[in-house]
Amino acid sequence: MARLKLTDRKLKSLRATGERYEVLDTVEPAFGIRVSDKGSLTFILKTRFPNTPINPKTGYPNPTRRAIGEYPSMTLEEARKEARKWRDLIKRGIDPAIEAERRRQEELRKQSDTFAAIAEKFIARKLKLQRRGHVVERVIRNELMPHWAARPVADISHRVVRELIEGVVDRGAETYAHNVYDAANAVFNFAVAQDAIESNPCRQLRRKDLIGQKRLRKRILADDEIRAFWRATRHLPYPYGSALRILMITGQRHTDVTEVPRTEIDLRKKLWTIPPERFKSDMPQIVPLTDDVCAILERLPEFRKGPFLFSTTFGQKPTAISTKIKDRVDTLMLRSLKAMARLRGDDPKEVKLEPWVIHDMRRVVRSHLSALRVPDQIAEMVIGHGKKGLQRIYDQHKYVDEMRDAMMLWAARLRSIVEPAPANVVTLARTRA
Repeated sequence: MARLKLTDRKLKSLRATGERYEVLDTVEPAFGIRVSDKGSLTFILKTRFPNTPINPKTGYPNPTRRAIGEYPSMTLEEARKEARKWRDLIKRGIDPAIEAERRRQEELRKQSDTFAAIAEKFIARKLKLQRRGHVVERVIRNELMPHWAARPVADISHRVVRELIEGVVDRGAETYAHNVYDAANAVFNFAVAQDAIESNPCRQLRRKDLIGQKRLRKRILADDEIRAFWRATRHLPYPYGSALRILMITGQRHTDVTEVPRTEIDLRKKLWTIPPERFKSDMPQIVPLTDDVCAILERLPEFRKGPFLFSTTFGQKPTAISTKIKDRVDTLMLRSLKAMARLRGDDPKEVKLEPWVIHDMRRVVRSHLSALRVPDQIAEMVIGHGKKGLQRIYDQHKYVDEMRDAMMLWAARLRSIVEPAPANVVTLARTRA
């Protein structure tokens, strides 16, 4: 067997002889080139590989040859580098073939662990159990999936995350950007727990520097805005106008209202019971219904195809207050506010509607309950926050009557806002007992 210092010039000069032969390299130990009977060139490593049969005479595995790659598809430099890697593995008792298969399987797993696959698993295992899971799911599907769905989750770097978040900030949605960051962070934390990635790329980003300080929402609608909102609902077709009114009267969460099935409503007892699996809690939410809510519910159409009260598919699927519907509400509200200004003698051109979101209605209800001197515990239970700490364990009273009284107070207050008494009518103050 010949031994030469292999070079590209030497490799190109090797010719077929009709029989296979080998030339070992004098630079890299155990490394060489095999020439087939037809002249094709294959880099080889001839050595004792782990996991091969022991020769009983020597007590060692017999030297064997393994192909590294074909020349010129693999360069001489690349082949020598691979041979060195193989010899290093062999010294550690690792078979290069087994290591190559492990890397191949790891790469296949990496390609199968796309962001979409991890995110769907996260949604199914985590978000379905969370009270506001549907909100996070919506952010994942609307903001993260369109950009990252097909990408291996391990290939999403902190720079990629930063660019996406900056895009949200650049379109003027700083508050929403915090939600996008939180959703991405949650998915990547789940990916770490699933051994799909080693570290969360969000950990390398400073939220404050990227987005700015997270500000808690404090927006509530003023009385004129509530009145304008109520008027706007009159111009919205079913199911949106009715659903929005119930949201304002009850102070419940968006999807709790829009996804309510008829089976949860007992008009005879004037009770709405949201079960734990839909309320995303281990306890049901009981909502006493005022006469105003009952009147709205009684006017809703009854469907045979599905159970949902608010639906555009004959009850088969629930509806939602989309951005398009919310924009329509804002347009109608602004029109009403300008009309009110005109009646007061103010310049309607100066009137603006400050941005608000559907969830702000819960803050409206909660704030008015405090103004009506409803005890904090009852006011919190009305909007579905429930009992806290030891009270949750030891106090099993349902407080249904107390919540009903609170909701009746708010219903009366709401009625006085949206249907104010004429200017020549004097409202007498109620005397408290």
